[in-house]
Amino acid sequence: MLIKNVHVNNQPELVDVAITDGKFTAIEAGLTPKPGEQVIEGNGKLLLPPFIDSHVHLDATLTAGQPEFNESGTLFDGIRIWSERKKSLTKEDVKKRAKQTIMKMVGHGIQHVRSHVDVTDPHLIAAQALLELKHDLKDQVDLQLVAFPQEGILSFPHGKELMEQAVKEGLDVVGGIPHFEFSTEYGWQSVHFLMALADKYGKLVDVHCDEIDDPMSRHLEVLATEAYERQMGDRVTASHTTAMGSYNDAYTYKLFRLLKMSGVNFVANPLVNVHLGGRFDTYPKRRGVTRVKELDAAGINVSFGEDDVQDPWNPLGDGNMLDAVTMGVYIAHLMGYSQLQDSFKFVTTNAARTLHIEDQYGIEVGKPGDCILLNGQDFYQALNQHAEVLYNIRHGRVLAQTKPAETTIHLN
Repeated sequence: MLIKNVHVNNQPELVDVAITDGKFTAIEAGLTPKPGEQVIEGNGKLLLPPFIDSHVHLDATLTAGQPEFNESGTLFDGIRIWSERKKSLTKEDVKKRAKQTIMKMVGHGIQHVRSHVDVTDPHLIAAQALLELKHDLKDQVDLQLVAFPQEGILSFPHGKELMEQAVKEGLDVVGGIPHFEFSTEYGWQSVHFLMALADKYGKLVDVHCDEIDDPMSRHLEVLATEAYERQMGDRVTASHTTAMGSYNDAYTYKLFRLLKMSGVNFVANPLVNVHLGGRFDTYPKRRGVTRVKELDAAGINVSFGEDDVQDPWNPLGDGNMLDAVTMGVYIAHLMGYSQLQDSFKFVTTNAARTLHIEDQYGIEVGKPGDCILLNGQDFYQALNQHAEVLYNIRHGRVLAQTKPAETTIHLN
């Protein structure tokens, strides 16, 4: 495959990109197609590595309104409603809904997904279903699955045993939700447990951490200390951390020293964080999002996830990472021109670091031939217009192709 005349990674110059035997083999101007080679004319459009959704819940996707809609818009009502819906799960149900959402994601240029899977279920139905789907769709998308204890580890019957069983059955990442445990002490203990579990089995870590507007919710410092002392560093991710938006600046200054020493990653979920956050405030209302701008400026890795797609926590969602970036740059005050041009990193290279896949990700000679062609000359234009992903290409094969809509204006 030869992709002609594209701006790679938002660079100003136009180049051609060759993919042979599933890998990038040349990136330069003036490449000549080989006999019979598929040629895609880029027409000066933007070529990026595939989008990554570094935080989503595929087990719960497309369940909005089942058995009821979350009218309060709180995290806690979402958990309550999901606990009821969870009782009727079957593997066929989970796989059908998750596949439908993944197909939408592929159409929007996503090739890598980290999905949290609720393991507070004695039968681990969702975990087993998504493990099967991971295998079934391995040629279309890479799924990382997180053992996520939605109702707690210490606060749910046999929570520790279910976590370890899920890891043994093949889930890739160890999760947690310390702020939802019955007590602060349970929260700390859950972090110590999950970090020891990940260390024991050589797994990555991704914890729903301090997803609350409470400034006294400070499990992040426990997680970062564990990451530092165990030398697990960038194998560890703290998701949400919305309480950081309520921390005072003196404490946050001290915390940032530990965060940089630890090397942990962060995932913000701008769409759902702003929707669920501030629900217990009258006025002023908090923004409900972690300190994305400050973390990024400090050189701490931050990526974005969509989090929820039409489920008890978010009635909207279409599997499009441009939605998450748009909300993220608005709410984090990243609206300078250079910041907007650079914001694709939150759903590409930064997310690849979060998923620990940097060595097999990116438009570079020798790496897998995975890329997307957006209908815009640069990312500012693509984001502004919510541009279509014209081609989603995996290992030199077209996964999805989109033709732009045509609009005719009739003024008379």
